[in-house]
Amino acid sequence: MGDLTRAAQDLARARKVVVLTGAGVSAESGVPTFRGDQGLWRQYRPEDLATPEAFRRDPALVWEWYRWRQQKVAACEPNPGHRALVRMEAAWPTFTLVTQNVDGLHARAGSRHVLELHGNIFRARCTEEGQPRDFTAGDDLPPRCECGALLRPHIVWFGESLDHDTIMEAFEMAAACDVCIVAGTSGVVAPAARIPHHAASHGATVIEVNPEDTPLTPAARHALRGEGGDLLPRLLDEALTRITPQH
Repeated sequence: MGDLTRAAQDLARARKVVVLTGAGVSAESGVPTFRGDQGLWRQYRPEDLATPEAFRRDPALVWEWYRWRQQKVAACEPNPGHRALVRMEAAWPTFTLVTQNVDGLHARAGSRHVLELHGNIFRARCTEEGQPRDFTAGDDLPPRCECGALLRPHIVWFGESLDHDTIMEAFEMAAACDVCIVAGTSGVVAPAARIPHHAASHGATVIEVNPEDTPLTPAARHALRGEGGDLLPRLLDEALTRITPQH
């Protein structure tokens, strides 16, 4: 019996499932990775633009970069891994999708309960009022709120803390889940990297889906090697054939 079959058996027995996704899932849709070969824009490094200091110094430049990123992401489509997670949410009574990605592809695929730890590239918020809203940067840069204050991308920048309520909900769901699936993440970015360890410490089965070993691998009961777009649909389909009547 292969690793995928054993993982599917554990998933089929679960009633509460948490999935954590990272950049690898989006990369399969063609979204450029943050630090990959396509990460350069003009002469700037992303790490020099994604900061509160950069925004204070030149908000128009930062927004120009985000508009460029929005255009890149808008040309991408959800892949079979995204769509498998939509089906998984429909099949399990308690399902939480936690993502480190900011591209909004999970929601575009149809996922409903998504905790976006690092924000969303298609949202903005007022620098005075703080309320997020859906937004695509237009011609006027930097854009402003109706109140007159600058809008900023609704993204967690370097040096900023994650939204307290969002990360707390992620850890609470991880503590209560039966299975935690980790897909396409390097397992090095805190605090997201601690979520599967938190789940395991509360008795959950951790299933890792990734092309190679990561720092999370020792916490995983099942380490499935390959791309999420291939393995997540296969894992789901096999689990559904074994699912118990109470689901």
